[in-house]
Amino acid sequence: MTGCLPVALDKATRIVQTLLIAGKEYIGVMHLHEEVPVKDIETNFKEFVGKILQLPPRKSAVKRQLREREIYYLTILEIDGQDILFKMGCQAGTYVRKFCSDFGKKLNIGAHMAELIRTKAGPFKIQDSFTLLDLKDAFTLYKNDNDETQIRKIVLPMEKAVDHLNKIWVNNKTVNNLCHGADLFSPGVVKLHNTIDKNEVVAIMSLKDELICLSETELNFENILTKEKGLIAKTKKVFMERNTYK
Repeated sequence: MTGCLPVALDKATRIVQTLLIAGKEYIGVMHLHEEVPVKDIETNFKEFVGKILQLPPRKSAVKRQLREREIYYLTILEIDGQDILFKMGCQAGTYVRKFCSDFGKKLNIGAHMAELIRTKAGPFKIQDSFTLLDLKDAFTLYKNDNDETQIRKIVLPMEKAVDHLNKIWVNNKTVNNLCHGADLFSPGVVKLHNTIDKNEVVAIMSLKDELICLSETELNFENILTKEKGLIAKTKKVFMERNTYK
């Protein structure tokens, strides 16, 4: 497999956990073991959209037991004989090679994954990615000419890694308490996304859009709006240095 792979540096490595659970997008080639009418392929592809049960492959990093995963969208881009070029958007932890195998079993002919490219990982897209050679050139330019232009395009602020999360913004007086590990209470909330659910991991942000911490909500959006005092979210992981806001 090739494609988009976010890499974190220094203290930002602690943010990678939020990317592991983020949705992924792939473009792959499935090879059918026998020829099948195009109509049958298209009909059976539709049946894999939505929640499915998957048994992870024998060679995998998780316990081999049936588990539910969701395929958000599945599009056939091209069919060339026994090869199917497709695009898939799916929940983290979905095995695309197992999907190909299961699809072959569905048609009673067998199939396997011939090629796979990850085109999106959470908020990161392959068209915005850079190679190691790009990074080397950008660092050389910065080191020799003190030109940060290219390296700033490659090494992004940590906040980019939480673009896919719902957010709650807090007032300046609340920031330092959160940096010390305190939970978030109602008086500190200034604004928030309207799709927040209870027990959801959200990014807590300053009014300057700086990442303060990750927290787990105690209420959904509607209840947070109407709550005048009390606990809103429990702090799970702090990223901002203490006393950034005194």
